[in-house]
Amino acid sequence: MKHIPVLLSKVLETLGDVRGKIILDATFGAGGYSKAFLESGASVVAFDKDPNVVIDAKKLSDKYKDKFVFVQKPFSCMAEQTKQFDAIVFDLGISSMQIDNAERGFSFRMNADLDMRMSESGTSAAQLIQELSAQDIARVLKEYGDVKKANVIAQAIKEKLPETTFELKDLILNPKDVAPVFQALRIAVNDEMGEIEKALNSVPGLLNTGGICVCVTFHSLEDRFVKNVFKKWTSPVGDPRLPVVKEPDFELLKTYTPDEKELADNPRSRSAHLRAVKKSC
Repeated sequence: MKHIPVLLSKVLETLGDVRGKIILDATFGAGGYSKAFLESGASVVAFDKDPNVVIDAKKLSDKYKDKFVFVQKPFSCMAEQTKQFDAIVFDLGISSMQIDNAERGFSFRMNADLDMRMSESGTSAAQLIQELSAQDIARVLKEYGDVKKANVIAQAIKEKLPETTFELKDLILNPKDVAPVFQALRIAVNDEMGEIEKALNSVPGLLNTGGICVCVTFHSLEDRFVKNVFKKWTSPVGDPRLPVVKEPDFELLKTYTPDEKELADNPRSRSAHLRAVKKSC
């Protein structure tokens, strides 16, 4: 399936006129956001740890020269940047090209080695299952997938030690649990929540005054975390009953979910949620 940037029109609407601005695209993926920003007159620094995106990044680099810089690192490394940005944009979760590539082992619809590594390095899902206890696997399933029968499924996983996506799928008796189990293992393999936390912690120091941070999330765990971080940033600091209260450094902007047209054009956008904040000082 062709990759379609989710909520792109709303991302551009949230950012406004980006001509002459510097944008950090924290999740390059197939380059849909970066390309749109560049076409709109912005300069872009893009991050992605997936080695498979380098070819698409080089195409943009060849076309836009020094207006586009690609950094092949996880977005948790963005704190290393020495420049300031007018916008930082996150398109969280997994990309269509990762799901649709059977060899990557992300999808339960295609049989492959149980891999799930976005960077293609480190511990695979099959290796993680071997290393963790049944109790730890159950914790992963509960925390990252909200799997109801996590203990039962974790025990089955530990007993069989599946090495392929279909072997794992066959251990999950309730079809409704398949997607959450795969999601939970993927998040654990890639330390996705830890990466998001590190990256968001670096955002206030990287944004110019008036700069905007946009996060597009795809599951409740991501969305809840982003919502809580943004709430903290946009809330006054101190006891409101006392005279000295520090005003928040950010203001909350409008949130968006896909409209009927986007859902028709791109069914994979159905769970997407855009949240954004603007740095006020």
